[in-house]
Amino acid sequence: MLRVPIPMEAEPKHSHAPFDVADTQAAVMSNTAVNADYFHMILETRGLALTARAGQFFNIACPATSRDMPYLRRPMSVYRVSPAKGQIEFLYKVTGAGTRGLATLRVGNSVAILGPLGNGFTLNPRWKNIVVLGRGVGLATLAPLAEMAASQGARVNAILSARSQALVMSVDRFAEFGARVEVVIDTDGSSDPLNVEHILLQLIKKVKVDAFFTCGSNRLMLLMKHMGSVFNIPGQVAMEQQMACGLGMCFCCVRIFEGEAGTEQRRVCLDGPIFKLEEALSW
Repeated sequence: MLRVPIPMEAEPKHSHAPFDVADTQAAVMSNTAVNADYFHMILETRGLALTARAGQFFNIACPATSRDMPYLRRPMSVYRVSPAKGQIEFLYKVTGAGTRGLATLRVGNSVAILGPLGNGFTLNPRWKNIVVLGRGVGLATLAPLAEMAASQGARVNAILSARSQALVMSVDRFAEFGARVEVVIDTDGSSDPLNVEHILLQLIKKVKVDAFFTCGSNRLMLLMKHMGSVFNIPGQVAMEQQMACGLGMCFCCVRIFEGEAGTEQRRVCLDGPIFKLEEALSW
C-alpha cells in the first residue's frame, strides 16, 4: 500500500490530504463479451481494492499483444465490488490498444490494478428519489450508485441510453436494486434529448426528485444540468477523461469547470471524477 502525497503547488485553492492506494495483482476470474462493443471482467483481489466506493476508479495495466504495446494504464470505473467474495468487476468498451489488450485476458491470467482512486458519489440521507441518466460505458459508473442508493433506502429511477437495442446493458443490474428502468435508444429516436427531457419532466411531476446523476454523454449531461437549474435539483456527474498517472501528478486529465470566481482548471482524477453537475462544462 502506498500513501500518495499531493503536490503543494498543484491547486492552491483546494487542499487534498494524502490518500491510500494499492497496486494489486488481481486474478482474472472471467472476461467475456457482453455484446459487440463491451466486455465484462471479474477479478479476484484483496485488501484496499475491495474498499472501492461507487464512482471511484482503478488505473489498470493493459497487456501487450501481437498488434499493440500499450504503455500507459487505462482508467476504469468500478462496476461492482463484492468484499465477501473478494471480487471486483469492470465493464469496458473495446476502443483502442489498451482495451484490446484487456480483452485478451483469460481466466487464470493476472493484471495489475492501481486504486481505488478519485472521489466517489455522495448521497444526502434526505434524498429519497434520485434519477440516474447513463449512456454506454457510463452505466458501469452509475450501477454501483444505484446499489448504494438502494442500501440507504432511496428509490432509483434509471434512464439507460444506447445506440441500439443490442447495446443496451445493465438493465438487470439496476432492476436488482428495485430501480425503475426506462431504456432509450438511437434507432427508434427515443434517446433524442427532447424525448429524454419529456421523461425527466414526467418523473419530476410524479415523484419528488431529490437529485440527478449522469455519466457517459455530453448532450445528456447538458440536458440534466439545464433541468437541474430550472427545477432547483442538485446533481453530480461522473466525468470521463484520458489519464496517465491517475494520481494527480501528471496533469494529463485537466478540464475546465465553473467555479465561484469563474472558470477554473481541475484534475478529473484527483478532484473528481465525480463533480457537481452545475459546475460541469461541455467537452
